[in-house]
Amino acid sequence: MYFPTATAQSYITRDPLSGQNEHTIDIARNESRSLFCVLTEDAIAVWKVRPAVLLAYITRSKVSLEAHGTNRNVLWSPDSQRLVVITNTSHILLINVNTMPTNNPPYGSSSTASSVQFGPGEGHQLPSLSLRFEGVVQIDGNALCISPRESHIMFSTQHPPAIQTIPWPHIEAANPEPDSERTWLGHDTTFMGQDLPWLIRTDVYVTSISLSRLGGVEVWVTSDGRAYFVHMEAPFVSSPITTSSELASEEHEIEVISAREAASIDSVVKAPSDSVSERVILDKLRWIGTCIHGHDTESPSLPELDRATCAAINPQFSVAAIGTASGGLIIVPFPIPGVLPKHAQAQLRIPSLASTGALICAEWTSDGYACAVGWERGWGAWSIGGRCLCWAVGMENVGAGIGMNESGKQDAFMFGIRALFWNPGNTELWVLAVGRSNAPKEAVHSGTLFSIPFVKSAIAGQHSPDNTRYAFLQMDDRVLVYRGADQPDMSVINPESDVWQHICVPATYMAYNWPIRSASIAPDGRLIAVAGRRGLVHYSSTSGKWKQFADLKQEQAFAVKGGMVWFHHVLVVACAVGKSYQVRLFSRDLELTSQNILHREIFVAPVVCLSLVDSNSLLVYTSDNTLFHFLILPTRDSISLHLCGSISFDGIVTVPGIVRGLSWMIPNEHREMGDPVNDLTIATVLLLVGGRLVLLKPRKTGSEEVRYDMQILADRIEFCWIHLEGIGTLENSLWGYDGRGIRLWLDALTLENPTNNNTEDDVQLSESIQESVNIPLSFYPLSVLMDKGIIIGVEHEIATRGSLPFVMFRIVPTTHLFLHHVLQHHLTRGHVGDAVQFATHYQHLVFFAHAQEVLLHNVLESEWDRMNAQPSSEFAPALPAVAEFLDYFDTSLEVVACLSSNLLKIAASYLIVLHTLNELDQSHEDVIRLLQKAIEEKEWSLCRDVLRFLQSADDTGLALRRAVAMSGLLPQTLERDS
Repeated sequence: MYFPTATAQSYITRDPLSGQNEHTIDIARNESRSLFCVLTEDAIAVWKVRPAVLLAYITRSKVSLEAHGTNRNVLWSPDSQRLVVITNTSHILLINVNTMPTNNPPYGSSSTASSVQFGPGEGHQLPSLSLRFEGVVQIDGNALCISPRESHIMFSTQHPPAIQTIPWPHIEAANPEPDSERTWLGHDTTFMGQDLPWLIRTDVYVTSISLSRLGGVEVWVTSDGRAYFVHMEAPFVSSPITTSSELASEEHEIEVISAREAASIDSVVKAPSDSVSERVILDKLRWIGTCIHGHDTESPSLPELDRATCAAINPQFSVAAIGTASGGLIIVPFPIPGVLPKHAQAQLRIPSLASTGALICAEWTSDGYACAVGWERGWGAWSIGGRCLCWAVGMENVGAGIGMNESGKQDAFMFGIRALFWNPGNTELWVLAVGRSNAPKEAVHSGTLFSIPFVKSAIAGQHSPDNTRYAFLQMDDRVLVYRGADQPDMSVINPESDVWQHICVPATYMAYNWPIRSASIAPDGRLIAVAGRRGLVHYSSTSGKWKQFADLKQEQAFAVKGGMVWFHHVLVVACAVGKSYQVRLFSRDLELTSQNILHREIFVAPVVCLSLVDSNSLLVYTSDNTLFHFLILPTRDSISLHLCGSISFDGIVTVPGIVRGLSWMIPNEHREMGDPVNDLTIATVLLLVGGRLVLLKPRKTGSEEVRYDMQILADRIEFCWIHLEGIGTLENSLWGYDGRGIRLWLDALTLENPTNNNTEDDVQLSESIQESVNIPLSFYPLSVLMDKGIIIGVEHEIATRGSLPFVMFRIVPTTHLFLHHVLQHHLTRGHVGDAVQFATHYQHLVFFAHAQEVLLHNVLESEWDRMNAQPSSEFAPALPAVAEFLDYFDTSLEVVACLSSNLLKIAASYLIVLHTLNELDQSHEDVIRLLQKAIEEKEWSLCRDVLRFLQSADDTGLALRRAVAMSGLLPQTLERDS
């Protein structure tokens, strides 16, 4: 889903007055990800993310450093108007971030604008900021971590263990309206360890607090290495389970609270006491927590390497990522409040023996699809399903990971990361490298702040059927389309083929509307639409030209929210226009203007997602939990949407905002003979809710009211698609990727819930239907070429050169055949007819014989495993069905008679299989026949491999000597001498 590409950009932090390099100790982004703070021991700087420039800088005096200690960590307030710095002497510094009015011209409107090409996001005017010290708060008891909130600052102390809150300066004066939440949360409040009964140990203190403002939940890491899922239960705080529909937005906007400038303060927060008066507030509110890591052990403290070190919350998928001291990453689903998880989640680790060290920091992308992590000795990224997307571990003076030597000596982030964050479009990962004591001088002077460019799948921005049909990627300023489907068969499976088409988005559009929020590709792959912060542009690969709004006011008047789909040459767009929510239709053949909008459909609620199915059926799902069905009706002069019906999913979908994908399946008889108006009552609806794949099957009651039976097919699904028609037994098949492989349900229309004795709660939380076929993959899939029987994906690759001081990232296309997996499913059940019908669609492919070969390999191996695992009375061999299937195709001779067909390498590959299954006789006649044939064809390399095989198969050497003698490989005199 997310992969590093190109090379990282290095940034040097200097004192603007002296020009000397400074050692950065922490970085932190604001809520909107548009600004970030760079912290050194004695200074605070604010940078803009795009363009990456320094906006404001403030340094602390020697008196301040002596009185309050050096800087340690920094965080932003939710409204981005304050910075909160904690020092090594347990002081909290409050710094105001003020936006000053300016009369300077816009960044891109000067007289030189015509000769300057602005990059993505660089067209807007740079803000004028000033930093001012607001006050200092002394914390008794050794403050460990801080967490700024809207009305207060929350922090933890070690002596005694406690969680405390203090209000922002003059917060009540800045908000004169009555606000009960700020009234009681803003005052000093203490929560003692013994007042939290859900803690496994009460003598611990909190070392880390991770907060999700979208869901109102947080994760606390305690000193014994455990992690707790925590939320506040109070009369004025809404439950975190009922999150709002804002979860669907790719980049939520925080309401700015204008705080009045306050005078400098110098207050002291005393250590908490056990007095009853100070704990009266507990009668009004309380923390509710559930242990999500370390609950499965009775030991007071976890083993050192299993202890939690940090956490990151993903509200889009309702999971939390927990890092451990051994470098592992654990992805834990949100628990039911007060109920301990039944099973401990496995730790995710990189596919290497290299030592990563402890996991120091982690952060999810804003869409929730990927989690970037920083280790003591490297960095990496994981998908929501647990797939390692990329990793790098620099081991100094050890031959594992990235070598130290000269390669990558300036890219210090390859050797460890202290802090990180994603930029607004998730196309760059900003990292703060861990300093190395023995680093060369060049590495020291190159800085420790880097931005790593990433390429991501367009599915992350919009999960639509067309985007899942193509390998469609997007970067900071361009989109990439996989064109291998248009190439000959051998070019598709050749990893060296150049199959990516790079299409740059117009620079004038990206300068003011960066980042790309969604992109859509047409079913034939020829038309592409891209939408940024405002407006949209679209492209035709036939003409090679983009179209964009000539009137900037019309472009800036709406924002695409809910997605875009192509219907032939017409672009269907879900957008927000002020406080109105619409679906608009634009024609590719007409200029982009408001006057050329073909049709407008008004909705009362924001559109969450839309999908085009059955050629002309448009499904629109809105945040008020309603599904609309439209027919797209072309006329001679225009095109319009005809509403067929709508249905509410209240009681079925709890949080509409986290619905990411939508489709449906209609029985063939109704599709051909039925009335489209009744589709809603007949169709089986597919929803991707967070990471859960849900199938809703309609059922009419006695009153003709339609009810739905819910079937949970899988959890932690990253993306899915339905193949509605075309390939024989694959019609109405459902494909989903869960981070480990493709899960395939054949004919999803006929799926039925199995009978079980589970309770209702267990059914709701577990998968109910097993997939038909499971295809394990060693790479990340992007699309499936149905007509070629191939799964297309990519792998990341890191390249280093001794002549370059940096490393290079690139993605390598990878393929995997799925034919033999589906064929084996049919043949192991004795459905030879279905297998033949399926294979007939692919028999013209040049690699069809190879698919048969792999099928036979897999069946032979699985037969041996089943014979050993089951009694003979229960064993139904599938090999006869495979032999019957192979007889239907001429290419079967290349598989079962490869020796007589002079396909010697294929014949040699079966030796290992037959040897493993103990099918080779003691005389090794088949091996000798192959050796003699290889000698006749002068395949000396193959002769060497066969002889090596005989040597490994028979330790006595008798088989090897007999084969040499019978094949006549050596002269008779040499044989007698031996």
